[in-house]
Amino acid sequence: MSEYDPALDEDDDVNEDAQKFMFVNRKAPYGSIHMHELQEMMLICGAYEQDVTAVFMDDGVYAIKKGQQGAALNMKHFSPTYRALDGYDIEKLYVEKESMEARGLTPDDFLVDIEIKTAAEIGALMEEQDVILTA
Repeated sequence: MSEYDPALDEDDDVNEDAQKFMFVNRKAPYGSIHMHELQEMMLICGAYEQDVTAVFMDDGVYAIKKGQQGAALNMKHFSPTYRALDGYDIEKLYVEKESMEARGLTPDDFLVDIEIKTAAEIGALMEEQDVILTA
């Protein structure tokens, strides 16, 4: 039996049938199951090699804020899972500029590397998607 040669799988990272999924995180991360469920769907789509974009806006920007204490609310602290997105080839993470600024946050306040986009830029991205899911 010959050894596996990853060089032979040069198109391994490309799913030609991939759908474009945008996950719009608009709600605070604790107090309901919505944000956690949206995160689970994001990971599933990434595992099935779909084209995933995550947007954090309104109170959803708190989902990726450093220093959260979910245990204080008797809820599982799931925000560190966002650090695993890169392992699922989920690299398009955007924060709405207006939401971030309205809450006094900066890019340094977030757990993961994000790109700042205006509401208009996010609207344009939405036009390119096949599926948009919001929580």
